Amino acid sequence: MAITEPVLSIENLTIALPEGADRAFAVDDVSLQLFAGEILCIVGESGSGKSMSANAMMGLLPDLVRPVNGRIVFGAVDLLDKTEAELMDLRGRKLAMIFQEPMSALNPLMRVEDQIAEVFEAHRLLTPKERAARAVELLTEVGIPDPAKAAKAYPFQLSGGQRQRVMIAMALALEPEILIADEPTTALDVTTQAQILELIRDLQQKRGMAVMFITHDFGVVAEIADRVAVMQFGKIVETGTADAVLDDPQHAYTRKLIAAIPRLVAGQAPTRKEKPPVLEVENLFKTYRTGGGLFSKPRVVEAVKDVSLQLAEGETLGIVGESGSGKSSVGRCLVRLMEPDRGTVRLAGQDMAHLKGEHLRAVRGSIQMIFQDPYASLNPRAKIGRIIAEGPMAHGVSRREAYKRAARLLELVGLDVSAADRYPHEFSGGQRQRVGIARALALEPRVIIADEAVSALDVSIQAQVLDLLADLKERLDLALIFITHDLRVAAQICDRIAVMHQGEIVETGPAHDIFNRPQNAYTRTLIDAIPGREKELAAAG
Repeated sequence: MAITEPVLSIENLTIALPEGADRAFAVDDVSLQLFAGEILCIVGESGSGKSMSANAMMGLLPDLVRPVNGRIVFGAVDLLDKTEAELMDLRGRKLAMIFQEPMSALNPLMRVEDQIAEVFEAHRLLTPKERAARAVELLTEVGIPDPAKAAKAYPFQLSGGQRQRVMIAMALALEPEILIADEPTTALDVTTQAQILELIRDLQQKRGMAVMFITHDFGVVAEIADRVAVMQFGKIVETGTADAVLDDPQHAYTRKLIAAIPRLVAGQAPTRKEKPPVLEVENLFKTYRTGGGLFSKPRVVEAVKDVSLQLAEGETLGIVGESGSGKSSVGRCLVRLMEPDRGTVRLAGQDMAHLKGEHLRAVRGSIQMIFQDPYASLNPRAKIGRIIAEGPMAHGVSRREAYKRAARLLELVGLDVSAADRYPHEFSGGQRQRVGIARALALEPRVIIADEAVSALDVSIQAQVLDLLADLKERLDLALIFITHDLRVAAQICDRIAVMHQGEIVETGPAHDIFNRPQNAYTRTLIDAIPGREKELAAAG
């Protein structure tokens, strides 16, 4: 790639945070160049300043956050000097952005074609008929099946991957020179993620755009980047070509991020002493029925179809699969957050699938759940001590003993005892997930079900939580069901793996065998789609 003049230059950019923030500057003296025809990946964890830099380019900084120094030069003009009206004219036409969560960025009350047409309407381009036709052409270009039908759909009627393709179609509608992609694949399944990465790379090459791709995942960097800039605490700590940064990182923080990436490497399967099963699931079924009326049929989804599995004492069983595979439905049926249609769930020999009332409450203490979102699963109005103590108190433990247990559990999961007197909003995502783990342990369960318990966390925090779970499992002799769509995470923690697809278990076996000798075509597809997989294999070879 011939390096010429940059299409955009960030020069000594400094963005101040409001008083009382954890640091003075969100972005601190950052300088970057972006060239035509390249993909520049900005890498860093939450709070590193990578998204703030991109938002400053688009004039989308939040209230009370403002640039106090530097320039963002595009086309010989400083974007920081532009008025809102001038920036609106540039957005979409010269610079466009894809956001992380398409359901937040798309209007749920508008059809897809109308949302794409709005881009042309805002710039007073094309007739209504031409806008509708162009919407279908763009949906075709981004690879949405049956684009004419998708154009008439509402966002909720599309899958996550299809919604992200709609966002890309909107961003590309006016053929911008620069595309900013802010974590556009973080919320997607691994196969959908691979498709979106390939789509962005293909469109970038076809159109000759400059792409700034913001991510926290070095697997994505290996898949798509030409150059890399690593950010920490608002500063750029390392830049270079993708190969140079991945193969020979110079900064300690870069090395830490790369080391924290879960590797899909399993050595020889460990020899384990056979232990009796603590949980036995046989022929579990769950069907969802929604809608339907006098003149319409209900929508029927068979979420769980004839699932059978066993979990031994002290074992970690991974249930892996994409969104909609039924893995979370299995977990929720096991802890009775939803009622299975039929099937048997024996916990320590007792069938709990159809227990009611006090009998269910008595058994439920032995099987607990850690949820995906540590923000939504903790009561924001309750202090941490109460959140952890509530379960034991509901099972008859005295308040004093329950709070003493909460203090011990906070120390066990690596938090200070003083955390008991604070509220969830005072903690980071990783710390909140530790609180969630402590709450699950409060009833001294024999089985814990972790439902995507690390998918919302940065890679280094993810590694810490995985280490904590593995340590607690050994120390407390817990049995763990680990539900995830990330096979790299499953490889780190699981003894056995069950692969789910369309409500059924299509393959099960020791983790070593699943990752090294997958038998099912769907399992092979999941493994092949992991970002950075080819580079990992090349390094191993």
